[in-house]
Amino acid sequence: CSYKQANVVILHKSLADDFEKFCHANEGPLPLLYRSKPGDWKCPPLSSDSDIRTDCPQYRIYEHGACTGSRKSLKEYSEQLKDMVTFYLGCSFSFEKAVQNANIPVRNVEQKCNVSMYKTVVPCYSVSTFCCDLVVTMRPIPESKLEAAVIATSELKEAHGAPIHMGDPGLLGIQDLSKPDYGDQVQLYPGDIPVFWACGVTGVEAVINCRTPLAFTHSPGCMFVTDLKNDNVTVRSSREIPQVHLISQDPLHYSIVSAEAAQKIKTLETLIGIDPGDRGIIHLCRQDELLKACLSISHARSVLITTGFPTHFTYEPPEENDGPPGALAIAAILQALEKEVAIVTDQRAMNLNKKIIEEAVQLGILKRPIPLLSYQRESADSALMFLCENGDPGRPRFDHLIAIERAGMAADGNYYNARKVNIKHLVDPIDELFLAAQTIPGVTTTGVGDGGNELGMGKVQDAVKKHIKNGDIIACDVEADFTIVAGVSNWGGYAIACALYILSTCEIHDRYLRKAVGFPRLSKKTVWLSALPSVTKEEKLLKTLVRYGVRSGKTASLEMEVDGLPFYNTHSLMIEKLLQETQQ
Repeated sequence: CSYKQANVVILHKSLADDFEKFCHANEGPLPLLYRSKPGDWKCPPLSSDSDIRTDCPQYRIYEHGACTGSRKSLKEYSEQLKDMVTFYLGCSFSFEKAVQNANIPVRNVEQKCNVSMYKTVVPCYSVSTFCCDLVVTMRPIPESKLEAAVIATSELKEAHGAPIHMGDPGLLGIQDLSKPDYGDQVQLYPGDIPVFWACGVTGVEAVINCRTPLAFTHSPGCMFVTDLKNDNVTVRSSREIPQVHLISQDPLHYSIVSAEAAQKIKTLETLIGIDPGDRGIIHLCRQDELLKACLSISHARSVLITTGFPTHFTYEPPEENDGPPGALAIAAILQALEKEVAIVTDQRAMNLNKKIIEEAVQLGILKRPIPLLSYQRESADSALMFLCENGDPGRPRFDHLIAIERAGMAADGNYYNARKVNIKHLVDPIDELFLAAQTIPGVTTTGVGDGGNELGMGKVQDAVKKHIKNGDIIACDVEADFTIVAGVSNWGGYAIACALYILSTCEIHDRYLRKAVGFPRLSKKTVWLSALPSVTKEEKLLKTLVRYGVRSGKTASLEMEVDGLPFYNTHSLMIEKLLQETQQ
C-alpha cells in the first residue's frame, strides 16, 4: 500500500483527554495523527470522505477489558458512537515502502502474511487508568542492512520511527518468536536479525487494561487507510544519521548512536591514546573499543568496578595513585545516570578504599557512598556465587564489570608489576570474576590499562608480548570483551565518564535506551554535567591519596616531564581537553 495507514482506538469522550496524554507520553508506539470530536465519523486531515464506522476492514469490540467479538462495520453502534472519540495513530505499515526503497527485503510482504506482533515486558509511561506494556512488531532484517533499516525509518516519526531493539527477543521478555501475540509468524532467513519497532497495538493493550464499559479498535493488521501518500521524508544532516554497533554476542544485542556522538567518542579515544611514558602502547590500541564499551555500559543496569595495583610492594599501602581517581570518575557518572554501582577490591585494601570513598562523598565527587566488596576463592563456584543470585547464571547481580588499572594475572598464574616483580601475595583473585563473566549470558566486561599487565588486557596480549618491555612475562592473560588502552589508566576512566555523558545526551541513543516510551531524559543534563571529572576534583582526590600514603606509579609520576611540561600539567590538560570535546 502506498498510502499511510492508521491504527484506530475509539473511546468514551470522558477518557479522551487522558488517552491523548498517554499517546504524547509514549510517542514511539502511539504517534497521534488525529483526534476526532465526539460523534464525528470523519477525519478531514487524513481523508476527504471517510466514515470510521465502515472504513476499517474489521473491528474489535471491547467490553470491560474483554474482547467480545469482531465486526466488519460499526453502524449498529451509531448511537453509542455519538459520545465516543476516535484516535487515529501512526502505523508501521506506512514505513514499509521506505524500507523497500532502501533495497531492504520486507519478509512479511515476501511471505504474503501479516507482520508479527508481540507483547513485551517494557512498561509504557502510565497516565491515569491507561497503563500497559509496550507491544512491538518484528521484521527480520539481514545483518548487513541493519543500519540502512534504521536510517530508512528513523525520520518517519508518524510511523513509529527507528527500531527500539535489535537482536535477542528475550531482552524484551519475548520467549518465542514462533508464537506472536497478534498477527502471523514471519520466518527469519539465514543471516536475518530480528528487529523490533514500537507498535500501535499498544493502544489495544491500554484499552484492555483500562476496562472501560465499551471501546472499539481496528483488528490488528486491518488498518484505516488514509489519503496521504507514503512519501520519503527529507534526510537530515549527516552528523544526526544513526549508526548501528554490535555490543554483545550472547545475548545478541545491537545499539544505536548518532554519527556526531560516535565521532566525539572516537576523538576522546584518540586523545587518551598518547603515550607519555613512551612504552609503545600505541601497538595495543584497538579502534572503537571506547565507543562499544560505553554503549554496553549505557545499556547496563548494575556495574561492578575494580581497581588497585600494588606496585610499591615494599611500602604500606603498596597501591599506586593511578586507578582510584579513574574508577571514582566512572562511579560518579553511573550514580548520576541512576545505575547501581559497586566496587570490589583486595581484602587488605578495604579500609583504605572505604576512607577514599568517604572522602570522595565529602568532596562532592560522589553523590553517596558506594558499596565496597571483597572477593575470595572458597570453592570452584565462588565467582558464580559472587556474580549471580544463588549462583544462577540466569540471575546476574551485575551486567557489566569494569577493571581499571587492576593487576592482571599472567599466563603463569602470577601477577607482575612493570619491572617483572611478582606481587601475587598482595592481589586477591578478582580475575576469576572476569573469567566467570565470560560464561554468563548478558554480563559484559571492560578492561582499562596503560601497560598490558592489567586485568582485561588479555585481549591484546600478543601485542603486549611483542611491543612492551618485559611483555613476555608480565602480559595479562585474562581477556575483557572491550579493552581501553590509555597513556595513563586514569585518563581511560575520565574518557569513559565523558563518553557516557555524550551517549546520554544523544537523542537517538536516549530514545533507543528507553524503547521510545516515556519522555526524553535530557532534562537531567545538568545533573550529569556536574558528575563529570574536573581538574579541581582530581587535584583534591590526589591530595587525599597522598595523605593516606598512596604513591605515584612510575607512569603517573607527578615529577615526570612530558614534552617539557611537568606531568601534572599534562594531566590537567588532558582532563580539560576531554571536557572540551565532550561539551562541544
